[in-house]
Amino acid sequence: MKPFKSFDDMTAEDYAAIGMKCGLEVHQQLLTTRKLFCRCPAGQYASDYDAEILRHMRPTLSELGEYDGTALMEKKTRKNIHYRLHRDTVCTYDIDDSPPFFPDPYAIDIALELSMMLSLGIVSEIHIARKQYLDGSIPAGFQRTAIIGVTGSIPYLDRRIGITQLSIEEDSCREVSDIGHDRVYLTDRLGTPLIEVVTDPDMRSPQELAEVCQVIRWMCRSTGKVRTGYGAARQDVNVSVEGGTRIEIKGVPQITRIPLLAYNEAMRQCALLHIRDTLKQRGITKDTLNCSTHDVTRALYRTPYEPIRKAVDLGHRVKCVTLNGFAGLLNHPTQEHTIFAKEFADRVRVIACLTKLPNIVHSDTASEQLTVRDWKGVRKRTQAGDNDALILVWGDDADTTTACQEIILRATEATIGVPSDTRQAHKDGTTGFERVLPGAERMYPDTDLPPMTIDPERLKRIRSQLTTPSWERQERYRKLNIPKESIEPLSASPRANLFDKLIDDLKVDPIFAAVVLMQRFKHFSREGLHPELLTDDQIYVVFEAHTQNKLTRRGVARTFRWHLLATKHNHDDAIDIKEVAADLSAKTYSQDEQVSIIAQTLEQTRTIEFPDDGALHRFVIGIVMREVGSVVKSNKVLSLIEKTLGSHGRKDKQEEVA
Repeated sequence: MKPFKSFDDMTAEDYAAIGMKCGLEVHQQLLTTRKLFCRCPAGQYASDYDAEILRHMRPTLSELGEYDGTALMEKKTRKNIHYRLHRDTVCTYDIDDSPPFFPDPYAIDIALELSMMLSLGIVSEIHIARKQYLDGSIPAGFQRTAIIGVTGSIPYLDRRIGITQLSIEEDSCREVSDIGHDRVYLTDRLGTPLIEVVTDPDMRSPQELAEVCQVIRWMCRSTGKVRTGYGAARQDVNVSVEGGTRIEIKGVPQITRIPLLAYNEAMRQCALLHIRDTLKQRGITKDTLNCSTHDVTRALYRTPYEPIRKAVDLGHRVKCVTLNGFAGLLNHPTQEHTIFAKEFADRVRVIACLTKLPNIVHSDTASEQLTVRDWKGVRKRTQAGDNDALILVWGDDADTTTACQEIILRATEATIGVPSDTRQAHKDGTTGFERVLPGAERMYPDTDLPPMTIDPERLKRIRSQLTTPSWERQERYRKLNIPKESIEPLSASPRANLFDKLIDDLKVDPIFAAVVLMQRFKHFSREGLHPELLTDDQIYVVFEAHTQNKLTRRGVARTFRWHLLATKHNHDDAIDIKEVAADLSAKTYSQDEQVSIIAQTLEQTRTIEFPDDGALHRFVIGIVMREVGSVVKSNKVLSLIEKTLGSHGRKDKQEEVA
């Protein structure tokens, strides 16, 4: 295997050479007042709780009498699932003690609107299905979901990205902790409506993945009907390389993290394929693989290695798995700062629930952990040869038995290549094993809700009010020379329709309007003000005063700021923005008055030392514009300042020097 290039050095040609293919599953919460299948409020979160219940999950057969592999894996973990319930955000439906209500019609309307924007074919009937989840994230053990639209596309660069489908489903619980055999969830997020947009595997590099995800994100936001903030949107990233398989990186909360995660997964798959080929060269295949398990507690009861010594002192067992012919491979790099041994450690952590790290040691790093004497004793006990790799685990008898079984299973998969996993997204850009990739066996029809026909009149109503797609808005904004940093946020902003009215009806300068709505309002938010409380009508009134020459550009921003400040400090009294604008525009300054203000400002500067005339100039401009800038255009003020400084300010300076 050639050395894998660094993330920064990889090119589109490099990704093409390894046959990289990528797809997305974008999950976006919808901005509804209630949950999808009950009447509980959506969007209310709290870390405190009023009750806690305990459950254990059990797999069920599919319609064809088959068990899903993920469900069987979760059964091995023997997890205790603890649900923390808050009385204001949970009901008996959430814990599967009562049947569902019909899905929230407003949530369905939003899903239909987004399906139309993605050019999807809308289904004629909505069929609710159950998708099995035995990790405990949903108390019922399954998630209710329904396909709304299929087979569409979105534009990207000079081509189109295929959209496989859009589904609507209920969100899962929030995980609090997962330690040993105990997993704890909060149920406040449970049941929140969300849509899942699944793309075709049309992206060919990590960068394309992130850019396409941004396109979908801006499209969703442009409706103004989705939730925002950390966790409101999450992406599952699907990656494969030639000879590998589809791997799902689960729940990536930030788009900026996608490229490095996808890169590391491509690197990992290439490394696993190389390990498979190396094993084959050594004569090791799935059929010839030889592994064995041994209890080596007695051989290590005097070891100085602290994790094992503590386990022995507690009466736990130390077990060893011998992997014949694997020597030297456990240190092979698979991701950035990650080696092949972590593939085994992850399985032990997730399935055997030996979560305290380190949870394994192996013979390829013998000098760093156990002593040479310890390893000799283990090899003698297991009758292992120099070409064999040894992996040690410790814990109670049941957990170490499960761990050894998983190590052997993972070694078997190594002889085949890339196992079908769902992976966790770590903050350092690497991934870790989460569970076996689910199959079609986990889906089955819901028996509590009948099929729902979509009325053509409903589709007609939604289509007549359809939001302009964000990519069409962005193209228009580029032609209007809107600042680059404002184009995407404006295209997805709830103010986008207002922006169109301002430039079409009032003929406001597009660049000025965009800067105020995006950049100035963002600055107000950083000041602790709340521009989102301004209505479109209020904003329109202020810009209208500007087009009538009652307010300058500076006056527009000042009006908004003064109104927001007044509103903040007068919670009980409604502040009329028309009055704020009128108060500012009522002030008039004749040319003589402007000259007088400039002269007074210059008088103030006599006792101030300036490094040069430029500094004096800037100081005077700042003071004068603060006074008159709301209603007098800056070019006129600047012209007067130039004249006054030329005839008054510089002359005085010269006299002082003389």
